[in-house]
Amino acid sequence: MHLFKKHSDADLAGHSLDRMAWRRFRRNPLSVASLVVIGFFALVAVLGYLITPDPTPFCNQQYLELATLKPGSKATFLYTSDSSLTSHHSSLLRRMVNGEPLPYTATPMYKYEYTRDSITATPYNGEPITVSAHEARVERRTFLLGTDAYGRDVLSMLMIGSRVSLSVGFIAIAIALLIGITLGALAAYHGGWVDNVILWLINVVWSIPTVLLVIAITFALGKGFWQIFVAVGLTMWVDIARVVRGEVLSIKEKEYVEATRALGYSTFRTIFRHILPNCLGAVVVVAASNFASAILLEAGLSFLGIGVQPPMPSWGMMVKDNYGYILLDSAYLALLPGLAIMFIVLAFMLLANGLRDALDVKR
Repeated sequence: MHLFKKHSDADLAGHSLDRMAWRRFRRNPLSVASLVVIGFFALVAVLGYLITPDPTPFCNQQYLELATLKPGSKATFLYTSDSSLTSHHSSLLRRMVNGEPLPYTATPMYKYEYTRDSITATPYNGEPITVSAHEARVERRTFLLGTDAYGRDVLSMLMIGSRVSLSVGFIAIAIALLIGITLGALAAYHGGWVDNVILWLINVVWSIPTVLLVIAITFALGKGFWQIFVAVGLTMWVDIARVVRGEVLSIKEKEYVEATRALGYSTFRTIFRHILPNCLGAVVVVAASNFASAILLEAGLSFLGIGVQPPMPSWGMMVKDNYGYILLDSAYLALLPGLAIMFIVLAFMLLANGLRDALDVKR
């Protein structure tokens, strides 16, 4: 009975600490603001093509006549129905994930006129065209953030680029957590030669510069969307393993861990049900900071041309494609994705700091 009562009291104390940590976290305005920023980017990434001005796959609808338009510029389009596309309708989930080709042909033009039941439009390059007013329409479209050198909508590319950055962060951190927690916990719990071997592996990986190791793994796996996840994840587990090893070394000598051994619990149950839950605070803080590092790594690799490949939009690749405009009057083409990277990385760093302060029970 005493054992069960102590266990119950410990659970109540843990819940009380959780509530206190949440209160401390909410009192920090920077932490709350970071959560809002991360939530905004996550919502944009999830909705994807459902909310982008350009819903085509990879936002790759190009209008060369409208290259490098300034933010807020307007353009007039002649929309002509395309019978080969109007019969194809994708599901909502498919459109949200992959986008969908336009069910019409959009032609930029600089003037037009209605003649009875027809529309005569003059495109930027070519002869005037006349179409039936029942099969076409004229609309003006606003490019809120302008267009790039290929006439693609910059706002749409930024929105889909957030999906790439957050996806790399989530999957890379998941891989790093799986490897780091497992190796760190096994090394500290068993000790001896197991600890020596895993610690040697940690030191070897730690001694190699992260960027060089990511580049080497990328070359070995090939360039692509999924390869970058694995490459970043395989280089970020070291921090997590070191933190978990240190936490487990201090926790495994506690009385309740000795009690699990006396009761004959398996090593797996002792580690993953009784030790690791008490390490989650430190692991969450390290994971939040590594999330920011993963986004920076992906942007750097895409800038070097060995990360996400065209036509998939990526913030790092957008900076690479447009950094030549920094000295011209279209510097925003490189500054906008750079600001997006800065805001999301800053948000995760502030979140990590807020979690560290909230979970610091000594305070």
